[in-house]
Amino acid sequence: MKKLTQQYAHELVRLVIAGSVDDGKSTMIGRLLYDAGELYEDQVAAVEQLTDGQEGSAIDFSLFTDGLAAEREQKITIDVAYRYFSTDRRRFIVADVPGHEQYTRNMVTGASQADIALILVDARKGLLEQSKRHLFIASLLGIAHIAIVVNKLDMKDYSQQVFDDIVAEVNLFVQKLHIKDIQFIPISALHGDMIVERGNNLDWYQGRTVYDYVNHTQVSADRNLIDFRFPVQYVLRPHQDFRGYAGVVESGVIRTGDKVAVMPSGQQATVASVFVGDEQTDCAFAPQSAVVSFDKELDVSRGEMIVREKNLPMVSTQYEVMLCWFDTEPMRPDFRYRIKHTTQEVGGMITGIEYCIDMDTLHRQDATGLAFNEIGRVRLETVRPLIADPYRLNRYTGSLIIIDEKTKRTVGAGIILSKGQWQAHNNLRAQVSATAGKVLWFTGLSGAGKSSLAEAVAARLKERGDAVELLDGDVLRSGITSNLDYSPEARKQNVAIAGFLAERLAAHGVHVVASFISPYKEQRASLKQRMDSFVEIYVSTPQAVCEARDVKGLYKKARAGEIVDFTGIDAPYEAPDNPDIVVDTSDQTLEASVDHIFSYLDANA
Repeated sequence: MKKLTQQYAHELVRLVIAGSVDDGKSTMIGRLLYDAGELYEDQVAAVEQLTDGQEGSAIDFSLFTDGLAAEREQKITIDVAYRYFSTDRRRFIVADVPGHEQYTRNMVTGASQADIALILVDARKGLLEQSKRHLFIASLLGIAHIAIVVNKLDMKDYSQQVFDDIVAEVNLFVQKLHIKDIQFIPISALHGDMIVERGNNLDWYQGRTVYDYVNHTQVSADRNLIDFRFPVQYVLRPHQDFRGYAGVVESGVIRTGDKVAVMPSGQQATVASVFVGDEQTDCAFAPQSAVVSFDKELDVSRGEMIVREKNLPMVSTQYEVMLCWFDTEPMRPDFRYRIKHTTQEVGGMITGIEYCIDMDTLHRQDATGLAFNEIGRVRLETVRPLIADPYRLNRYTGSLIIIDEKTKRTVGAGIILSKGQWQAHNNLRAQVSATAGKVLWFTGLSGAGKSSLAEAVAARLKERGDAVELLDGDVLRSGITSNLDYSPEARKQNVAIAGFLAERLAAHGVHVVASFISPYKEQRASLKQRMDSFVEIYVSTPQAVCEARDVKGLYKKARAGEIVDFTGIDAPYEAPDNPDIVVDTSDQTLEASVDHIFSYLDANA
């Protein structure tokens, strides 16, 4: 247990290993793990049994990472293989990515979070097109530290001249790229030279071994600890006195007392508390998971982002994006896709393409679209704003994926270059405005659970990428209807105003989630008759349960005569005769109630 605790205190480093087919990536990783003593005895025994009787090495080191049967049969890596090991100072997540051109998308996936890249080059073949592709992708993804590992020098008599020629060839190619730090290491993965031990065959090379390079290359300084970015994943309400916002600190640092803004609304607040795990702390930093609370209540939902009030990201519906296309079906301009960015998902279109990259020469080519594994610069437009940074400044808020709406497949991944400044695309706007939003009207007694349900339903709609507005009776009465009392006439006027707002928002494609006691059956029927998209949700929790909860202490005051015209005590509540959905929170969990509501919505889409 003590050793395990010590290991988890070590720095976590993400390492990606790439190269062309048969460059020896899997063998090198296996040799690295084997020589570093990071394999279990049963793993070694299993591989020794598989390789027993084969020619060459007593152990086929590639079998420690090539886990698929097809990989073993074809002697190539097909999927991204992840392995984990630790040293006396670091923990590693190692991604062994496929070398064949058709698996370029796997390279993008495996390298997207890497701190260090090892790109293998076969000493017999030199720099191939796929190695150039991997170098370009590593540069594009902003991997700060790249080592060119020249393997199979044992097949070239450990020639220094062969190594030097490859170094010169790579240096000529990378002049066109933006790479912060590039190193060169000669190795023989099969015999273990310059992997963990130096060996006896490469005395002319005085640099670091692969093990030493990954173990000591400084990566902490590459992380963005300046720009605080906290995409909200979930809103926590364990009780009525606490509202916290959960997520991952993607970059920067947050401290109690910091002045922050919530984007895209720009609402401002002061951080009241910070929690990491179960403990309250003074600060949280990337990449910790945390919960923050404010000194006042704000309407914040999943997909919004908490930032410092004087260090703001870009907020726009238009971005220039460098896009890698993953799908066998070509990219279709003016076709609506789903865009997944940080914790939000929105509708969007690729409204134009500027050029496609020739991977061999890095020249820009004219293009009308992108085919499988092609990379190009495109114009992206979204229904709702993305809160982003250029990828070169922030890898987490500067990346996104493209999802096919119908098949739900991930069809592309992109990095944000800059904010776009072109005229809005009419077709996208037309698609949005042509679709009216729904009005989900929650009615029921005070304490029935309407507000909690409405918040949860609104949050799930936002997760699906829909435009959502939450209307709450208490919020409305603290603002535009604050002059109204609780007489029958005033209640009707309050609901009429809410109904008008809901109708106008829905007409512009916004889903409205409204939570109002709205006690009068006739008025609710009138709203439903006026709006085709009106869904009446009756939260039928029994009054006895509502009174037992008495979350706001209102029933107690009403029973004591301190509040008059209180619904359910001295004012009537007329239950719906035929509501669209009935939910009873006294015998159903919040999650189950939300699932029940969405089952109806999906069935009546």
